[in-house]
Amino acid sequence: MGEIYEKAMEFKKKYPLSIGWRIKAHSKVVEKHLNPGEKPLYVFVAQKNDNPLDIITTYVVAVTDRRIILGQKRLLFGYFFTSITPDLFNDLEVKMGLIFGKLYVDTVKELVKFSNIQREALNEIETNITENMMKEKKEYIQSNRKEEN
Repeated sequence: MGEIYEKAMEFKKKYPLSIGWRIKAHSKVVEKHLNPGEKPLYVFVAQKNDNPLDIITTYVVAVTDRRIILGQKRLLFGYFFTSITPDLFNDLEVKMGLIFGKLYVDTVKELVKFSNIQREALNEIETNITENMMKEKKEYIQSNRKEEN
């Protein structure tokens, strides 16, 4: 299998309470949209919603060296794919509950909500997203300044 699937399964083994279904199918969607030379740095599974009872909308989320990629294979046909680039990333909010936690990724266009994540995984996810997106955002700003001059 691909690198995305392997990293997703590592996450699932490390944090088994995080709810994630059909990880192999979702991973294929993310792998399909990796650009040439783009490297996945961190992968996790979560529900892309704010409802703790809705456990159907599982996504595989990959933090790459260029962006955040979200993929979900639909049950019968098609898929959902979202890409969050550094220029659209605003901030990240973490909410911890008794068993599960939630993550809110604020972008220029929308608020992306992840839920049903094992609470012990929240710090690791937050660190990986924040560090990589801030690094990429800084490089993006510097390259835009060079282009303007």
